[in-house]
Amino acid sequence: MTDQFCRIKNILHILLLSSLPLLMIACKGKIETGWSGYAEGDYVYISAPLGGRLDQIRVQAGQQVSKDAPLFSLDAEVENAARDEAQARLLSARAQASNTEKGKRSEEIAVSQAQLVSAQAQAALARQELARQQQLLNQGFVSKSRIDDARTNLKLSEAKVAELNAAVNVARLPARVDERAAVQASADAAKEVVRQTAWRSDQKNQVSPANALVAEVFYRQGEYIQAGQPVLSLLPPENRKARFFVPEAELGNITVGQAVRLNCDGCGAAIPAHISRIASKAEYTPPVIYSNVQRAKLVFMVEAIPDQPARLLLHPGQPLDVSLSPLSLSNGAAGKAQ
Repeated sequence: MTDQFCRIKNILHILLLSSLPLLMIACKGKIETGWSGYAEGDYVYISAPLGGRLDQIRVQAGQQVSKDAPLFSLDAEVENAARDEAQARLLSARAQASNTEKGKRSEEIAVSQAQLVSAQAQAALARQELARQQQLLNQGFVSKSRIDDARTNLKLSEAKVAELNAAVNVARLPARVDERAAVQASADAAKEVVRQTAWRSDQKNQVSPANALVAEVFYRQGEYIQAGQPVLSLLPPENRKARFFVPEAELGNITVGQAVRLNCDGCGAAIPAHISRIASKAEYTPPVIYSNVQRAKLVFMVEAIPDQPARLLLHPGQPLDVSLSPLSLSNGAAGKAQ
């Protein structure tokens, strides 16, 4: 009886050992290949091209801002003063340019006209005197030299009339062409200076270039900011992506544009995405990927962009499990069959 019990026990033990692999496979279910990764974001760092004291910060970390929303402003006292000075110089240059397009003032022309009238009267008197002296010469009362003096006096009077008449005409003319061009060029230069100073003043007030999340604020009000130093960082929705690492042996199974699925804790259903980049150089698995299987292998970094609006579910640094979508798998199998 004891021997029979032992034989039955040995048979059951053999059956149990032989069925153990099948039981383990049944418990695990279908094994799916995939890769480990994490969410990443391309941040936009906002700075001013000019330095200055941080006068006001209008946002805080974690805040959603819309395009053209004010972010921060620096002290712009010097820039505003320079802009006002440039505008005043522009007005002066424009006034000078306008002045060259005109003749003399009407009062100045009136003076010249009065002098012309006086000269014309003197010429008429000299003409009458010449006629009278000519008559006296014919009667023998004066010598010929008196006629010469009267004739000379008339010529001088007529010359004075011609001079003043020309002066009146010149007074009505604008400045010379070259002079007007020079003054207009000065006005144009002053206009550009105004544009430069206005730009410098506007750069002290920065706005959001797109709808985005304020990721970090690096300075506080009252601190001095160097030119080009980022004051805050933004994360637009379109800049969120997945980054995962594919072993070299599996690299031939993926292509740019291929559809993948992203799974993360608390994300619910898988997030659809498509591969946007495959690194050109291999690297060792980075320490952020905690996988004993992949750690000793060479891998290629791959980036995938989630479809809208699912990309809002991704947060930089969030661990992800990446797998090919069923559509990609079916297309790959069909391609290999052909």
